[in-house]
Amino acid sequence: MSGQTSDANVKGDKINVFKIGNLWCFKYFFGDREIFMGLSEYYNREKYRFELKNVEERNKVMKYLEENGFETVPIEDTSEYTVKIDRFKKYAPILKNSIDSTEREKDRVFVMKDLASVEEAIAKGAEKSSDTAS
Repeated sequence: MSGQTSDANVKGDKINVFKIGNLWCFKYFFGDREIFMGLSEYYNREKYRFELKNVEERNKVMKYLEENGFETVPIEDTSEYTVKIDRFKKYAPILKNSIDSTEREKDRVFVMKDLASVEEAIAKGAEKSSDTAS
């Protein structure tokens, strides 16, 4: 299935850590249960993402990820990663790779976990948005 982004737990994989409101968040599927367990206290099961409450937690988790072979990138400006789609269109395939979503009057706005997911969302009917979801 080309064009799909997958998290294969490969050394050197890049994980974007986004500032969303007052939180720092990231989404990644860890194939290595041990790494996931080391981060489990930060995992929000309802939103399928890791949430860090402050810069200290962010720095601690980024250090842990880097020690386990990942490249981490803190991102405060989410505009490059933000797409929107009409509220009444199918959005489940876009939601899967989003880190955050907000419903607006006419649109659903998503912050995507990486630029490949932005491109995939556009291919599935979304468009770039200058809005931010936070």
